Amino acid sequence: MAKVLAVVSSGYKDKDYHTGWWGEELFAPLNALEEAGHIVDLASPLGGKPELDERSILPEYDPQGTYKALYESGRADNTKKLREVNPEDYDVILIVGGHGAMFDLAQSDDLHRIINTVYDHGGIIAAECHGPSVLVYTKRPNGKSIVEGLKVTGYPDVWEPEDVLPYLPYSLEQEMRKIADYIPELEQKAFAIWGNSQIVTSRDPFSSELMAEELVKALQNR
Repeated sequence: MAKVLAVVSSGYKDKDYHTGWWGEELFAPLNALEEAGHIVDLASPLGGKPELDERSILPEYDPQGTYKALYESGRADNTKKLREVNPEDYDVILIVGGHGAMFDLAQSDDLHRIINTVYDHGGIIAAECHGPSVLVYTKRPNGKSIVEGLKVTGYPDVWEPEDVLPYLPYSLEQEMRKIADYIPELEQKAFAIWGNSQIVTSRDPFSSELMAEELVKALQNR
């Protein structure tokens, strides 16, 4: 049995735009990990109930209403504050995507501390969709990004919604290309890749179940 910390954005708002975490990217891995007997805790920068990107539970993205029902059940309503997390309690850090991750998770010193501690203890660091933005800015003791020179994936520029682009603080794809071997694999329905034995990234919401499979398999082999 492993202990997993799933980290979600608390949300971002300005007068014209608000966003948060993506439903499937939390709940698909959470369900699979718990079914495999692992314990999953939730954390966010502010703690409490984090802001969901409500598009993620629209029929277009959640046709069966699976993730809408889980959200409405309150499963994600009580998250720990990142600054109060003891990283030594966890074997896996899962960074959940959604555009919110680019705003309040990517450059969170508390989250970088947690990631580095878990990584140094041999744990797994997983990031989905826009979640790899956190890894870009997580620096190792040598001052380099934790994913520098590694194979990574994440949400590609070509898929970013035009109405959202003006509000994004940077291009995830371009930031990753500066330091890592970014691989989008646009023709595959779902895509995840291991950069090394401890770091795995996935491309988009529709890769959430694949990320779940990768984590369950990796923990079985430990």
